Amino acid sequence: MNRAQDLDMLAAEPEVPSGRAIGYGRGSVSSPTDVGGPEDQRAALLDAGCARVYLDTSSGRGGAARPQLDACLAALEPGDTLVVVRLDRLGRSLPQLVTLVNDLRARGVGMRALQEGLDTTTPGGRMVFEVFAALSDFLRELLVEGTRDGLAAARARGQRLGRPPALTPEQVHQARTMLARPENSVASIARMLGVSRSTLYKHVPELGGRQVSSPPPDAREA
Repeated sequence: MNRAQDLDMLAAEPEVPSGRAIGYGRGSVSSPTDVGGPEDQRAALLDAGCARVYLDTSSGRGGAARPQLDACLAALEPGDTLVVVRLDRLGRSLPQLVTLVNDLRARGVGMRALQEGLDTTTPGGRMVFEVFAALSDFLRELLVEGTRDGLAAARARGQRLGRPPALTPEQVHQARTMLARPENSVASIARMLGVSRSTLYKHVPELGGRQVSSPPPDAREA
């Protein structure tokens, strides 16, 4: 999604304002944040006029599921307003937050953040999120540019990029040394180096032409 699309979405207005406010809160019961635990957030959201409040009682760190947020988003209808005590209760990063607000605006749903005093149903609130959307786009471009510059600098220093080889040059040399001894089979060499036979064939291609010695006569008779 480009920035022009972001701004178009943010400019959308609810067609039939319902006036219904739905609250969402997130936080651990055992480790409340400076916005309070879930029950503190519930009280603040009810005081703000929310008809219903959804609460996730885990921090949501590390990509943990937020089932109550999913339920809250599913319950919102055009003309509703999603209310949070603070913006970081809704998203953990600026791109995530802008994407979520974009989705809400596309559905004709507003968003209010009590502590920041933001309200996307007002011209001033929409303007703030237009700035956020532009900043998010700028940060994405910086990340791409920084990654590209970092890769170029690594190549200039002669660094190998991508996955490391399965066998080091020393191990390849060791494999060739063992290959010179007829008692060592391909399987035994691979086992000693801790790799598969296909990996060994890839790094030591001369193994492909190796002849397997016939067993001695008494071994065949046995």
